[in-house]
Amino acid sequence: MSRPLRVAIVGAGPAGMYAAGHLLEGAGGTFLEGRLQHLVKRPVEVDVFERLPVPWGLVRYGVAPDHPDKKRVQQVYEDIAARPGFRYFGNVELGKHVSVAELGEWYDAVIYAVGASGDAALGIPGEDLPGSLSAREFVAWYNGHPDYRDLAVDLSSERAVIIGNGNVAMDVARILSLSPDVLAKTDIADHALEALRYSRIREVVVLGRRSAFQGAFNNPELEELGELPGIDIGVDCGDSGLENEIFQEVMDDSSRRKIATLKRFSERPTQGHDRRILLKFMASPLEIQGEDGVRGLQIVRNRLERDNHGQWLAKATDQVEMLDCGLVLRANGFKGVAVPGLPFDAVRGVVPSLDGRVLRDGEVMPGHYVTGWIKRGPRGIIGTNKKCARDTVRALLADADAGSFPRTSTLDAATVERRMRECQPEYVNLAGWRRLDDREIQAGRLQGRPRVKRTRVADMLV
Repeated sequence: MSRPLRVAIVGAGPAGMYAAGHLLEGAGGTFLEGRLQHLVKRPVEVDVFERLPVPWGLVRYGVAPDHPDKKRVQQVYEDIAARPGFRYFGNVELGKHVSVAELGEWYDAVIYAVGASGDAALGIPGEDLPGSLSAREFVAWYNGHPDYRDLAVDLSSERAVIIGNGNVAMDVARILSLSPDVLAKTDIADHALEALRYSRIREVVVLGRRSAFQGAFNNPELEELGELPGIDIGVDCGDSGLENEIFQEVMDDSSRRKIATLKRFSERPTQGHDRRILLKFMASPLEIQGEDGVRGLQIVRNRLERDNHGQWLAKATDQVEMLDCGLVLRANGFKGVAVPGLPFDAVRGVVPSLDGRVLRDGEVMPGHYVTGWIKRGPRGIIGTNKKCARDTVRALLADADAGSFPRTSTLDAATVERRMRECQPEYVNLAGWRRLDDREIQAGRLQGRPRVKRTRVADMLV
């Protein structure tokens, strides 16, 4: 093949950027089967398309602002973007400016790395009341995502309840509880910082339906709660307790560390701080109550029962409680949404695939691939996407070697750029992103912050 293999990637978050990194392989090769190997044996050009003007996806809009160390991975993506053969087309929306069919004609192969931009439903009454938000929406709001810049977040009540106790719930609990003076040193969105300065929330309840040893959080995130200045931590384990000897046989080392941390929290004397986080286990939501907005959450206490396989399951009792609150944040999971022009499994929230190859009615769609959450569902950490992308790229390269791609209509780089100028004159290239990046960082330096984010698309394009 005399010309380069040309690949489009839709989505400039971690999954898409790792895919680009594997295709534009570094000099050392790719780590595979315990050693570095060279997977790419031909010239490759990669065009990354992103709906927003700015790249990096969940690293920019999902990582909590008080966790700047987790954002250092951006430098990895910057290094990938600097490799020969990489181009960036920001502010380009699939289904609006360009279609799946067009990309399939323009490129040898297309990788869709669009993530999971929906929410799993609780399926309880009142879920759609004003004041009931998904944690995903709330995180996007405080991180300055343009789609959620004007989200109505009611912070006027004294109590907020988070349903779910994974790491996202821990992030949300910290942001609601931390002093605005602490948050003012981060890259939290200005509109969120201003709203939090006037927040009346004094207690955040983190609700988990299962026992403490089954908490979905990781222990480092749990321990971090105990280090927050000016915040008391409470633990309510229901009837399961923290000393239950029955659990010892089923707990792994990770669960034991969680229990040890929770015991330290429970044994601490209350300091009388005006803010509190309560970790409440063995309770499930029944109904979000209110008329024109959230006024309370009805919950049921659970008990643990062992099934026929020896697993401990949470079963509802007849003990019902009411938690007065004005804000409910549903942290029960993300869910993928359909990609216009691709098949979709609505139950799992993924594009059906086999080894990263998109399947339509059980048959492979030649030249179309997926990686990240739209491939495997919303699980794993940022780094999980690296292996996921590698596996998809391996399938793509194997198909290229097998001659599976149609060659006749593939466009060269200059023609694609001309087409993009026609269908989206306001697309943002890599130089445009770097100018915006510099402006945000410069604005942050003036305030002693990492950056001041621009939170409207129009402001990003100035």
